Amino acid sequence: PAFTWEVRANDRNYHMRFKKKFAFCLTKKKYAGNAIKTAKYNIFTFLPLNLYEQFHRMANVYFVFVILLQTFPEISTLPWYTLLFPLSCLLTIRGLRDLIDDVGRHQSDRNINSRPCEILSGKSFRWQKWRDICVGDIVRLHKESFVPADMLLLCSSEPSSLCYVETADIDGETNLKFRQALLVTHQELVSEESMATFDGEVTCEEPNSRMHSFTGTLEWRGETYSLDSERILLRGCKLRNTDVCYGLVIYAGFDSKIMRNCGKIKRKKTKLDRMMDRLVIIIFLVLLVTSLCLAIASGFWARMFQEKHSYLSALYKNTTPAQQAFFNFWGFTILLSIIIPMSMYITFEFIYLVNSFFINWDLEMYYAVKDIPAKARSTSLNDQLGQIEYIFSDKTGTLTQNMMSFKKCCINGTIYGTGPGHENKQPSGSGLTWSHHGEKKLDFCDATLLEAAWRDSDPVLREFLRLLALCHTVMVEEKGDQLVYQAASPDEEALVLAARNLGYVFLARTQDTITISELGKKRTYKVLAMLDFNSDRKRMSVLVRDPQGTIRLYTKGADTVILERLQRRGPKETFTEMALDRFAEETLRTLCLASKEVSEVEYSKWSRRHREASVLLQDRTRELDKLYEEMEQNLQLLGATAIEDKLQDGVPETIQLLKLGNIKVWVLTGDKQETAMNIGYACKLLTDDMEILEEKEISSAPTTPSWHSEILEAYWVSNNNLSGSGEVLCSSRLSQPCPEASCHKKRAVIVSGDFLDKILHMGEVLKEKKGWLWRRLACCRATGPQEPGSLVEKAFVDLATSCQAVICCRVTPKQKALIVQLVKKHKKAITLAIGDGANDVNMIKTADIGVGISGLEGMQAVQCSDYALAQFSYLQRLLLVHGRWAYLRICKFLRYFFYKTFAGLMAQVWFAFHSGFTAQPLYEGWFLALYNIFYTSYPVLSMGLLEQDVSAKKSLEFPELYVIGQQDELFNYRVFGITLLHGVSTSLASFYIALWAFEDGIGSKVVGDYESFAVTVATSALLSVLVEIILDTKFWTVLSFLMVTASLLLFCLFSFLTQSIDAFRIAPAVFRFPEASRNALTDPYILLVVLLSLVVNTVPSLTVRLYRTITGKNTIQQNIRLKARQEPEPSVELRAHVPHGSFHRRSSYAFSHQEGYAGLITRGDSLRTGDTRRAT
Repeated sequence: PAFTWEVRANDRNYHMRFKKKFAFCLTKKKYAGNAIKTAKYNIFTFLPLNLYEQFHRMANVYFVFVILLQTFPEISTLPWYTLLFPLSCLLTIRGLRDLIDDVGRHQSDRNINSRPCEILSGKSFRWQKWRDICVGDIVRLHKESFVPADMLLLCSSEPSSLCYVETADIDGETNLKFRQALLVTHQELVSEESMATFDGEVTCEEPNSRMHSFTGTLEWRGETYSLDSERILLRGCKLRNTDVCYGLVIYAGFDSKIMRNCGKIKRKKTKLDRMMDRLVIIIFLVLLVTSLCLAIASGFWARMFQEKHSYLSALYKNTTPAQQAFFNFWGFTILLSIIIPMSMYITFEFIYLVNSFFINWDLEMYYAVKDIPAKARSTSLNDQLGQIEYIFSDKTGTLTQNMMSFKKCCINGTIYGTGPGHENKQPSGSGLTWSHHGEKKLDFCDATLLEAAWRDSDPVLREFLRLLALCHTVMVEEKGDQLVYQAASPDEEALVLAARNLGYVFLARTQDTITISELGKKRTYKVLAMLDFNSDRKRMSVLVRDPQGTIRLYTKGADTVILERLQRRGPKETFTEMALDRFAEETLRTLCLASKEVSEVEYSKWSRRHREASVLLQDRTRELDKLYEEMEQNLQLLGATAIEDKLQDGVPETIQLLKLGNIKVWVLTGDKQETAMNIGYACKLLTDDMEILEEKEISSAPTTPSWHSEILEAYWVSNNNLSGSGEVLCSSRLSQPCPEASCHKKRAVIVSGDFLDKILHMGEVLKEKKGWLWRRLACCRATGPQEPGSLVEKAFVDLATSCQAVICCRVTPKQKALIVQLVKKHKKAITLAIGDGANDVNMIKTADIGVGISGLEGMQAVQCSDYALAQFSYLQRLLLVHGRWAYLRICKFLRYFFYKTFAGLMAQVWFAFHSGFTAQPLYEGWFLALYNIFYTSYPVLSMGLLEQDVSAKKSLEFPELYVIGQQDELFNYRVFGITLLHGVSTSLASFYIALWAFEDGIGSKVVGDYESFAVTVATSALLSVLVEIILDTKFWTVLSFLMVTASLLLFCLFSFLTQSIDAFRIAPAVFRFPEASRNALTDPYILLVVLLSLVVNTVPSLTVRLYRTITGKNTIQQNIRLKARQEPEPSVELRAHVPHGSFHRRSSYAFSHQEGYAGLITRGDSLRTGDTRRAT
């Protein structure tokens, strides 16, 4: 990276001078202000920008075209304003919806930008707002406040200027992380005056999205000091355990790392929406071709007619046949333009809105504990909920509650905490003296264990509890008579609290002592050394001298590392291993505890070498690790603990159901790999029979070039394999270690953010190409050789999608979004992202559907989401019930809207063949106007609102039904083609049966006229459409029945009103069919013609249904029901006969904290003394 970002402390004018180009020759300030804006519109841009977005829908462009045609009186059939009004309504409805969403974003921006903070102004700190912060300002932060911009930590009120932060909003982790100021700024900047005179200059990399890295230097008083990410406080962190700290703003506003990871708001369109756009173009082209053919025919017909009937030449003397054809072309275009009805789009919006209300009103998705209902924040994506193929989920706060609880333990061959039968009661009469320190609520308190601890007769139990109270890096504060523990990880806190509940209370610590209360007796242990945790060691130890002078080593760590360091393996050790197996099956996070006594001689030798190693300049870490290794040998096993990382209710069941519905779940988390795998097993995403592919197994060679070529080679094999088994082949090549036979096993991929970086080339390959031109170019290029980066991406996506589960750990918010983008790009799949924190916002914006969990981590995710839920488990109902129903309803609605439109209006085309190809309408103008609005829209509307193929209960019982939506079975080009043919055949039958009847003769009344003929065709078509809808409605309600009845009644009512003789007298040009219906439909002969049309139109539909039933071509639903009766559903419980090796994989060292805390404690950096507080 280029180190061109220069920041001078307390010098705003210096930064104001710099400008940078951003478009053509326009420039803007190089250093961004701290105000942020996530809203899309402002007062000036709302109208033009929103209209621009709305006219991306082809239908709106089409309607404007038709309105423009109607403005020419020569070819107009309706006044232009009659069409403009519904279009305006449609645009207004959608515009208002966008406006309401954006007002919410403006509100959120205003709240964030107006948060208070203290900025150094002149020689003192003044309270101002976040938006007033500039690069180079010095800001004072207080405990529990959020960091307003990316800042260099200058000093804090803690010893050695430590600063504890919680990064939940950035990576979802709630454990504390420490940052430390440079020694020079810690020592020199001791007062407000020294802050005001501080004139250091920071040179660092340009703003970027890499959350975990920072490189730069500070120049001050002629000296240069190096800076890394340990010195930086990122925007969005929360200050904890630190009363006051001071920081120099490096990146503000949109330059800060969290904002760089946020992503832009994308306008989301559903799959059906995109298909409708293409259909509108197809229908419009067909319409133009039809109009052109009819117009040419009309020209020829006019010429022939003029030659035959020269005595009528006076009528034609001003027009030639070509002119007539030209006008007829536009006349037909307008006449047939109703084939894409505007009412369909207005009804469409209404159906979407009501289906969104159904989601909001669903009591099954209401979380009573916190009074949070489900909320559909976007109303135009419901049908896409029925087509999801991939779910990308955050872990912390989405799958888990982010609460650790001590569940079970095995001590000296006895398992405690075995079941829910044990009440959390203290043994009566024990008179426990430590109880005033105790928790109000005990998660774990086995009565037998409490009694054993109180009797104090078992030395192993005593050592076990002592270890829990001594071997940790927890800090303690006294608030009143309560002890408040601050731990680097929630699991450490759970262990210390468990010891406290059992009578071993951690009271205080200094640089080299720990004080605990053992069953009410205070004891102080001298800390001789802390052997720190790191991810390779997977253990931590503490070497202490007890009050009697005995030196003991206490160690806790992953079972894999502790068990191999034991002095002996006896029956108790074997029993403990079995207990670990049992805990692992219950997906608890296990730890082994061991200790040993160390002789004075051994300690003095080791201590001398330890001191020497501590001051080495080279290989210090390696030498220390060797010494730690020596000390941690010949241990005696005390027992094992099992901690539960509490899942949210119903998570495993939900994931199982989604899997059965052919939905793949990927977990993307900022957490460590072990933690992520543990949760994977706990929520049954990973199972024991899965082969786990980690990074080293995916890439057979350790070096990157050969690894890339490995993936490339696999990709080419799959690409050139035309048999269709490319994906499987590619995946089998990618996982080299697995032999051919085992390649059909279930597999899971587990990768880290660094690994993804190599694939994504820092994500730069995946810049989204916008606009049709880019896509056109991409299509042209696709046939040629592809760039290597894209091939590697494709190969990785092929491998990942062929697996049953994918877990990505240590990923940044931007990487989360890029993974979603990758799957969308290479698999053309519909994706859903679900998360609860600010670190999930980019992913939620990128996915086709974004779901926010109303959780502990603020509301950022919910504000950017399309749907808000209170629990992950509600996802099953949102997708499998509401999503599937919405997809079914919208598809049936579209199918029947197109069918009824073609069935009713294609008769215009057939009439042209019998009316000299003039663009004369067949139907009365009122029938045309009211056909789509009143006569046929209500039954279709009730279908769009209420249709169900199976009940909600059955939808969840048979998640396999969900596959229909993923495969686009209910509405696609084939279904549209069949609907078109069905509609055309209905209109042909209605028209030609009537024509045949009218040509054959006349009934008992004189009804051989054009008006009676038009009424007959109209009635036949209308009744055929209604009967078809009645036959296909699966779910009848009172409303469905009322809608069909209302359609018929409205047809009768409006026919009576528009065809009354009085109306004709008032406006003969408007009401042109006086008494036509009464005349025609009271004639039995005509009624029989209508009945014949109805029978002819309905028989084919009934025949197809009967044929399907007889030949056994059952619907998917019926097949699934049969299958469910034949074979019982496989159990999803974890098996007891786990292969012994498997629990090693999952019983992770139950710690998610960083290394380095032990060093802080032994140096005394993190410990307060009375006089180290900095005056504020």
